[in-house]
This record gives sequence, structure tokens and C-alpha cells, in this order.
Amino acid sequence: MPLLVQATTLARPSYRLVEVYDSDAYLTDDEAIAAAERNVVGGNGYHLYMLSLQSDLKVEVTIRVWEAPQPSPVDVEGFTPVSLESETGVLVVGQFALGPAGEMSLPRSGVYEGTVSWSGRAAAARYHEQALREIEGDWSTTRIRQLWDDNPQPEQYILDLWYVREPEPVDDDD
Repeated sequence: MPLLVQATTLARPSYRLVEVYDSDAYLTDDEAIAAAERNVVGGNGYHLYMLSLQSDLKVEVTIRVWEAPQPSPVDVEGFTPVSLESETGVLVVGQFALGPAGEMSLPRSGVYEGTVSWSGRAAAARYHEQALREIEGDWSTTRIRQLWDDNPQPEQYILDLWYVREPEPVDDDD
């Protein structure tokens, strides 16, 4: 089961959200966001939202595309199955209100299934709370940014995906 492609991006969880979506599926989906608020990850087939417990520390988002289905991840805080359709073959890692953080080209356009797993989420939230208590009024932006970057256990989300079929045909009337 070879790994076909992998990309890692650092993203700031604007409004505590990091998103992954097809480059043509940039519209916000309130129902998928509500699902992420309940289950850490929510999606609508074209757009995934991952909910962090903090909004300042950068999180690491890794997208891996495999030749075949992968077993459920181990040694993670949690995971959930996902499906993601990409008509363009390009996935964007977004910072919700802050815009794109990076993008990745898939081996081909189509529908991918897989899992999103996460780790370091709780530890990053604890560090964030501790750091907020340390910040005083005369801290410079540079000093605060350095405090955010010094997080000893980064928050990570890993999307393990594999191709399952061609994308749905586009209806020109839509």
C-alpha cells in the first residue's frame, strides 16, 4: 500500500477552524461547521472543517494520499472517517477567515475516502491557556508570536485519503 503523495502545511485556526477543500468549493457550510463543533471534524463532501480548542497556535495539517485503503490510525487522540470530492484535483488548506495556508495537488481528480486523525489538540489548548496568562500589556507582537511558536507539543491533523471513483458530473445549470 504505497504512499502516492504527501504535503504538510502549518495553519492558524482562525475562529478555531482549519479547513480542507477542493479549490472550487470555497463557500462556507454552516452545517458542516456545526458538525465539527460537535465531533472535531465536519464536512459536506467537498469541504472539511477541523475544530481546534484554541485560535492562536499554528496547527500542522498533513494530507497523505495512498494507493489503497489504510487501517485505522493508532496512537492518536481521535479519528473519524471522511469523504472528500475534488473536481479540480487541488486541495486547499485554509485558515477560515485568514485565507489559504497552502495547497496540494492530488494524483487525480475524484472522490477520496479516508480518515482524519488528530493529536496534540488537548495539549495545545493547555499551552495556549497558560501562555495567555503569561502575556502582559507591554509584550510586543514579535514576543507574543514567539510564545505561540514555542508550543512544545504541536497540534496535528492527518488526512489519510485514497481514491475511490471519478467525480460526479457537473450540471451546467447549477
